[in-house]
Amino acid sequence: MSLEETFSKLQINASDDAVVVKSLVFKPKTPKSQTPVPIVVVALHSTTTPSGLIASVTSTKDPRLARDELFQSQFKIQSGKEFHLGHLAQAEGAFKLLLDQQLVALADDTVLQLNDEKFVKKSDLIGKYLNSFEPLEVDFSQVVEVAKKEASAPAPAKSAASLEDAKLIGVTVDKALDFSGWYQQILTKGEMLDYYDVSGCYILRPASYAIWEQIQRWFDDRIKGLGVQNAYFPMFVSSRVLEKEKDHIEGFAPEVAWVTRAGTSELDEPIAIRPTSETVMYPYYAKWIQSYRDLPIKLNQWNSVVRWEFKHPQPFLRTREFLWQEGHTAHLTKEAAEEEVMQILDFYAGVYEELLAVPVVKGRKTEKEKFAGGDFTTTCEGYIPQTGRGIQGATSHHLGQNFSKMFNISVENPLGSEHPKIFAYQNSWGLSTRVIGVMVMIHSDNKGLVIPPRVSQFQSVVLPVGITTKTSDEQRAKIHENARAIESRLKKAGIRAFGDYNDNYTPGWKFSQYELKGIPLRIELGPKDLEKEQVTCVRRNDGKKIVVSLNDLEKRIPEILEELQQDLFNKAKELFDTHRVIVDEWKDFVPALNKKNVILSPWCGVEECEEDIKDASAKKDDGEEIEVDDKSPSMGAKSLCIPFNQPTLKPGQKCVKCTRLAKTYCMFGRSY
Repeated sequence: MSLEETFSKLQINASDDAVVVKSLVFKPKTPKSQTPVPIVVVALHSTTTPSGLIASVTSTKDPRLARDELFQSQFKIQSGKEFHLGHLAQAEGAFKLLLDQQLVALADDTVLQLNDEKFVKKSDLIGKYLNSFEPLEVDFSQVVEVAKKEASAPAPAKSAASLEDAKLIGVTVDKALDFSGWYQQILTKGEMLDYYDVSGCYILRPASYAIWEQIQRWFDDRIKGLGVQNAYFPMFVSSRVLEKEKDHIEGFAPEVAWVTRAGTSELDEPIAIRPTSETVMYPYYAKWIQSYRDLPIKLNQWNSVVRWEFKHPQPFLRTREFLWQEGHTAHLTKEAAEEEVMQILDFYAGVYEELLAVPVVKGRKTEKEKFAGGDFTTTCEGYIPQTGRGIQGATSHHLGQNFSKMFNISVENPLGSEHPKIFAYQNSWGLSTRVIGVMVMIHSDNKGLVIPPRVSQFQSVVLPVGITTKTSDEQRAKIHENARAIESRLKKAGIRAFGDYNDNYTPGWKFSQYELKGIPLRIELGPKDLEKEQVTCVRRNDGKKIVVSLNDLEKRIPEILEELQQDLFNKAKELFDTHRVIVDEWKDFVPALNKKNVILSPWCGVEECEEDIKDASAKKDDGEEIEVDDKSPSMGAKSLCIPFNQPTLKPGQKCVKCTRLAKTYCMFGRSY
């Protein structure tokens, strides 16, 4: 009898008293040349199984939850959703099995629930089945102690990502040592998002959606000042329409999600869910634009799009469904269209710099990186200091007449010249919820989120402090009453404030909670503050304490918030400026890149050279290929943009990579 058959025979009927057990499969990071050995963790559902501890006990690097490709190659099933412990018997190669000590300690007759259908006795599961795979028992409850031990160990152990003083309710990994693990904890523990049961899709919780609403209001006001109107088009697009514009959709083809069935019936024609809306909207532009008097038409929609990317999803940065705005405009003249492209790009830079305190570089994409089907693409590019990677912030595209010719968006020439028919000049431009991820990565720290005041759901929290068991009921009531009055005054002054008057939690616990959630300003009121008619304000970004007189509350609190906003921007800008370096010779390119820089280099403008730069820079200084990071797959230096603010080319300046004359400086970098 095979092990898989043994496993099947061990199953018993469902039990209401069953203890829920989870089985997780992790893939450690390995060089390209090596086949990863999966790590299977079997634990109580209530047990926390941090990746840092798994890495420590298995002597592996950065284990992540496995993707479907690993289940297909190692366990011969199509996806991780199908996986159950019976599949261990059909594994193609070796794997490491970790057993939760709390599970092992259960009574032998305990009934375990493995999934909705599978129930088994603990003694049968471990003694008759899992023990045949030589498992390693792990005490997952010791995560904090392990972190302390590793943090105090000699040099090699200092790479452990666990934070020495972290509590499990807070962030437990170090931003500098496990950036991806840190980022995921920041978002979930900071209550920005939650994971959904469809891979690559996420739930935006109120804290993050409030940021998106602030951005919406700011941007919407400005585009309406240009005459843009909001509209909404359906999310579905027929295959016929997509086929009509092959050059455009070719860039999105691998990402298009298709609806092929309604109930039990196959659809006569597959229907796509929009990856973008050019092909949805432009047939109706052709219908509505009958005269040059109908131009310009300027429409924007706030909506979601679906791009079924097969790359590794990452919250906010690379998701299968995301929120954005997409503007689509048509103009009579090229000059009017190009002017709008730059106006919109300035607005996008404003979203980043004025609202999110994130510095960006504005520029033009290369021909290789421009929007499929467009004439040219402008972009604002950001920088993530912790990883040294560039990240595309937002793009504004001039489509020229490419789409108007395809969809016959044309009018009679009002000048009656030798060209009686004019095809409209079009633009499209979009900004997505990616902006939130960029903001989080740049500003946040090991205590939790750091959110700029201008976009934060709440700008300040009022906390009564100094209340002890010796505090009289009368004094306690007085502190609370005055704290509530302060909260009310702040709200009337336009500050997004709230108070926490729950005495069941200590002030220290509250401090940690609101640091984790990124509330910009903590306002403390204790007995001594009350006597002195003041409050103590603590800034989230640096912990700086500021005493404010109650008489100056409405004037001083907004000033402190603005100072905090500016300090966040200045810090991020300094990091970007000092890591954007000019490199004129190839011998200096990769060393500068490996120091977490983005690079400005003279470039010839030839696409083959652009590809060569990317390929050749995917190596360390010694020529060895860099290990691929699944979460940031672009390891070579791709072109980020040709900045509008250009260094001066020297006479006869050659391209950084080839022997051709340079035409411009281009910004290169490893990117998300």
